[in-house]
Amino acid sequence: MTEPSGTAASCPGLPVPAERASLPEKVSWFIEHRLHDALDLDAIAAFAGVSRYHVLRAFSAVAGRPLMRHVRARRLSQAARMLAAGAPDIISVALEAGYSSHEAFTRAFREQFGVTPDDVRKTGRVDDLELVEPFRMTISSDTRLAPPRMEEQGVLLLAGLGARYSYAGNEGIPAQWGRFAPHIGHVPGQVGDVSYGVCCNFDDAGHFDYVCAVEVKDFEDLPEEFTRLRVPAQRYGVFTHSGHVSALPATIAAIWNEGLSRAGLAAADAPSFERYGPQFDPMTGEGGVEIWVPVET
Repeated sequence: MTEPSGTAASCPGLPVPAERASLPEKVSWFIEHRLHDALDLDAIAAFAGVSRYHVLRAFSAVAGRPLMRHVRARRLSQAARMLAAGAPDIISVALEAGYSSHEAFTRAFREQFGVTPDDVRKTGRVDDLELVEPFRMTISSDTRLAPPRMEEQGVLLLAGLGARYSYAGNEGIPAQWGRFAPHIGHVPGQVGDVSYGVCCNFDDAGHFDYVCAVEVKDFEDLPEEFTRLRVPAQRYGVFTHSGHVSALPATIAAIWNEGLSRAGLAAADAPSFERYGPQFDPMTGEGGVEIWVPVET
């Protein structure tokens, strides 16, 4: 089916991103200008003026990688350039990159690039390393979003097939839907003919659970391999994706980049989901999808 994803005073003397810059672009600007300072998720969220949950979803939905992993990769990439340029010692570079010991820095560096800091310092080259550059928008900002409608949804009992992904590796979701499709309409206690693609249980590293599911009246008699999910009562902003399902990632990115803030909504830390109604045709990918985003009241 588909895959789900400051002010001028903050940095005196530095240019401020344009007013129309997307949230991920603003976050990237902040990261680059604070790359060698203490920088954590709380500080980034505070700068962006949104919750930790919101900034994680917004950045990862567009960048395709977890926010704090991007910060680490940027610091290590800068460190690699410093080492290749002839840094006098490794520990000073390690400290500037936020590592308190030679050992911790070497371990992270090898994990990122497959070589040690000493190797790079000796060769003086980085052209064979996969350096991570500052984030630049690659998804079009021209995606048009209609204002969301507001819905109060009661408790949902959902059941289906679940798996854990990261934004850097969620290619398995379409195949997950392929495995679940034969169950639709035959799940014990199924209610209605709507299917749900639920994103939940996010962590700071950018991992999340994705559950292909249908609503059920209770959790009795379900197949052993099924995930059972109780979604609490929640207020939602409901956005509509009317095009082909393959373009859904761009709509989701637009929602998290600007759709919520433009509507004056703040995301709540709760499951969000894609809602595939009777009008959706899984054989053609046409018919439209609703994206239900939990919002604070």
